[in-house]
Amino acid sequence: MNHPPAATDQPARIGLVAATAAGRRHARTLADAWPHARLVTADTVADALRAAWTGYDAVVAFLATGAVVRILAPLLGDKRSDPAVVVVDEAARHAVALLGGHAGGGNELAGRVGALLDARPVVTTATDAVGLPGLDTLGWPVEGAVAAVGRAILDGEPVTLVADATWPLPALPDNVRPAPAGPPAPAPAPAGSSAPAPGGPVAPGRDDVRSGPTVDGGYRLLVTDRVVPLDDRTAVLRPPSLVAGVGSSRGVPAAEVRGLLDRVLADAGLSPASLRHLASADIKADEAGIRATADALGVPLVTHPAAELAAVDVPHPSEVVRAAVGTPSVAEAAALLGGDADLLVPKTATAMATVAVARHAPRGRLAIVGLGPGAADLRTARAVTELRRAAVVVGLDQYVDQVRDLLRPGTRVLASGLGAEEERARAAVAEATAGHAVALVGSGDAGVYAMASPALEYADERIDVLGVPGVTAALAAGALLGAPLGHDHAYLSLSDLHTPWEVIARRVAAAAEGDFVALLYNPRSRARDWQLGAALEVFAAHRPPDTPVGVVRNASRAGERVHLATLATLDPAVVDMYSVVVVGSSQTRIVAGRMVTPRGYRWRP
Repeated sequence: MNHPPAATDQPARIGLVAATAAGRRHARTLADAWPHARLVTADTVADALRAAWTGYDAVVAFLATGAVVRILAPLLGDKRSDPAVVVVDEAARHAVALLGGHAGGGNELAGRVGALLDARPVVTTATDAVGLPGLDTLGWPVEGAVAAVGRAILDGEPVTLVADATWPLPALPDNVRPAPAGPPAPAPAPAGSSAPAPGGPVAPGRDDVRSGPTVDGGYRLLVTDRVVPLDDRTAVLRPPSLVAGVGSSRGVPAAEVRGLLDRVLADAGLSPASLRHLASADIKADEAGIRATADALGVPLVTHPAAELAAVDVPHPSEVVRAAVGTPSVAEAAALLGGDADLLVPKTATAMATVAVARHAPRGRLAIVGLGPGAADLRTARAVTELRRAAVVVGLDQYVDQVRDLLRPGTRVLASGLGAEEERARAAVAEATAGHAVALVGSGDAGVYAMASPALEYADERIDVLGVPGVTAALAAGALLGAPLGHDHAYLSLSDLHTPWEVIARRVAAAAEGDFVALLYNPRSRARDWQLGAALEVFAAHRPPDTPVGVVRNASRAGERVHLATLATLDPAVVDMYSVVVVGSSQTRIVAGRMVTPRGYRWRP
């Protein structure tokens, strides 16, 4: 399969404008930190600001807010295309997101400016201020009465959510209620039919959003790929549900491809805003007309090997096509390939182009999030983003309590106690499989003796999985002890609840014989009070008695305690399940009260 190049976060070009020496000093701080930021100069400050507006993706102005407003007001166009503008005061106390808060990234930019200048970000966008997702920030096209429905959500007015299917949306507040179940919607026309159902195909059992109910004639938020009538109380989110398969003769004009695609979508009552991508055979990866159509629509072109396309069951195979490209179908097979899909529009052709359209079922989203060792400032920004992206959060009760203040209103929380790890893993996967956006949280890094492995044992290809790494307890402990992990080291869990002690003992012996620094997780509990002593005896058989051993309890949390000892002097009674034990190698030393394992560098003059 030939996928489009992986998306990268291209840094925005940021124009910096300043009128005073203090402003220029602050601007230089940003320019030094951001290679794509430039101080813009001109004959006057107003000209510099206008040049930054027209020549850059975002603007940071070290000017009075009123002056910026007066200069830029005549230049304002559309919030979806205007650059973001952040205004910073002379003393760099506040970074105000003035324009482009959502669409332009101004709110985020204000936060970044604030972090560098130690200024307070000032965000006045209503949804951000109260912790709600803006309808224009979900990553999907949105149309209709966006402002009115967004305002209703903010004001707590009833908003009816009517969706074709369960999509992994972030949490919405309680006043946004799903439409009550109604009779099944009509089935789509058969795949071979040239006459789709009026208003477009509707999958069996889905809500018919064209006439979805409202609460007392109130506001509606529709999630659909179908063309629907709009009014002043209806907003429509366009999910990426449609894949258009495209075949063509060599040299097909882009206008012919686009014209055919627009026509079949319109005839089927489907919105082009819901196109996930165009799809074709690998042999068409360089077809200029197809690629130009994808570029014009702002969607990727995904191509597949002929053998994969040939394996797809389609209603209209062609031996002529098989002889030409090695598969009996390009358009229909490419539209269907890659998930649970229904063919909505069978292949339709012009002189040089063929198009078919399939609707792909939603894929749930499971983020497995490491929260770090406990301190909020050791929690990654990506972890915070995923917690706020989730509609369902699953985790151990004490870990969920650490992050409740980060969750959006309406987030459903599934918390349970110690010993329910398997149940949490199953619950998280079940919620994601049902189509929801789920965050499964754990301490440290979720892949290290935590929830990632049990969850992924149950997850299948129906859901998208995102791992969010976290600062492990071992790394936090190592930082507090000094530099004990400067050379090769091994992680070992001493818990025999899931692994027989005989297996653990062999692994401890191997680490000891290999002279690895050893990080001992789950070292000792009330019910398991002898395993740590047994492990230390094995290490003592291979290392000097003065080998340093560090114990860190509650790293980065309340009650943090660091204890240094040796293999000969460590008392296992100071260790419990909240501790990490770090056993040094034969090369580990205590230097100025800190554990240090030399890396072995030999510096040359």
